[in-house]
Amino acid sequence: MYPGDAPEKITSITLVVAFCNALSGSIAYGRLRRIDLRSGLLFSLAAIPGSIIGASITFYLSRGLFQIIFGIVLLLAAIYLLFRPTRRDNTGMIKGDWTRQMTDIYGNTVTYSYRRSAGIAIAFFIGVISGLLGIGGGIIHVPVLTLVLGFPVHIATATSQFVVSTTTFAASITHFVAGNLTSAIGETLVLSVGAVIGAQIGARFSHMVPGKVIIRLLAVALAIVAIRLLINPL
Repeated sequence: MYPGDAPEKITSITLVVAFCNALSGSIAYGRLRRIDLRSGLLFSLAAIPGSIIGASITFYLSRGLFQIIFGIVLLLAAIYLLFRPTRRDNTGMIKGDWTRQMTDIYGNTVTYSYRRSAGIAIAFFIGVISGLLGIGGGIIHVPVLTLVLGFPVHIATATSQFVVSTTTFAASITHFVAGNLTSAIGETLVLSVGAVIGAQIGARFSHMVPGKVIIRLLAVALAIVAIRLLINPL
């Protein structure tokens, strides 16, 4: 939409939009009791410093390099999701040392275990990517939570939204202090309104869509955006 703007302006806009979307989604998922709040707070403490570091790096990237990095990250995520959408045993690749049990408002109870040290390290890395590329990080965090740490996909989606709301807020403040949002208030407000409405609708329909379908839809969407980002610079 804004092919002539610098990466720092683009990321400042999208981080604010991602924050509004994630905050709205977190409220909706909170009502559904699907957010693993203890895990979400733990991941946020690790992801916030990472998002600030990532946002600071953006200032040194050219627009072409920014799009190439962004496109490659999305394409790799899409390929990974398409070839490995779910784990049937509901366990992660890393043996867990902390067991969690969640019951949503529909009475569905799930139990899962994951290693906290791995979750913290992953959250920090995703925070860096989030701040660097101006994305919420959920497109990477959800698959990692489900496939690596063994979260049920619906809990992963809701918890990721909560983490995204904290990390994008921190990264947005970094851009605000640097003055990158000054010339982008109009675009940010318009896109944020759409994101807030969309998050509410998405959360309401999430329980009607199987987790496997959610992952595959996400993969296709990521692949389309990745190819579009890579066309011009390459």
